[in-house]
Amino acid sequence: MKNVFIFLGPPGSGKGTQTSRLAKELNFPHIDTGSLLRQNIKQQTPYGVEAKKYMDKGQLVPIEIVQNIIFERLKQEDAKNGYILDGYPRSIEQAYALEKIHDNLKEYWNDEGANVVAVYFDVPNEKLVERLVNRRSCPACGEIYNLLNKKPKNENLCDKCSVELIQRSDDNEETAKLRFETYNKETKPLLQYFEDKGNLKTINADQEIEEVWVELLKVVK
Repeated sequence: MKNVFIFLGPPGSGKGTQTSRLAKELNFPHIDTGSLLRQNIKQQTPYGVEAKKYMDKGQLVPIEIVQNIIFERLKQEDAKNGYILDGYPRSIEQAYALEKIHDNLKEYWNDEGANVVAVYFDVPNEKLVERLVNRRSCPACGEIYNLLNKKPKNENLCDKCSVELIQRSDDNEETAKLRFETYNKETKPLLQYFEDKGNLKTINADQEIEEVWVELLKVVK
């Protein structure tokens, strides 16, 4: 049975930082659904072509297309023993879709299925706003920094590739609060969904990065 880790939490809760680190620790692929969708569009795969038609019209990509894109990625050999999902599921509807994906993978790999662990990164809202407005990212490699608790070694330059860091246009207080409203409406119900299944683990993410890492290891190993 493969281990599948799903990180839940509002924007700015530190999921991205810990996801990358855990992927290296477990030698699991880090499946970022947003990047996966963009990759399919860039490579003009059949599902990517279909997804682009909706995105060009400003419409949401149908859940079936996203589901198929994820399934095709999880069929790859590096995901056979487990993986970390980032950005999926974001709603109860997507959680049901993920169940179907795992059922199909069970048949594909001829194994016992997936042992899902959903990890909730718990941080007070006021701390999240503070984090978001201080967040910076590298446009080249995607590395995330924070001027509060994860500063670059050289001011405003990425430690990995020395490219000048940027601040996302939506990392401001007003937009952050709107994003939390969307999260509370669509994604937060997932906590009850996974708790009902006995798959939910909650960690205190209102700590230093290393302290969060120690807590994370306790619930995934």
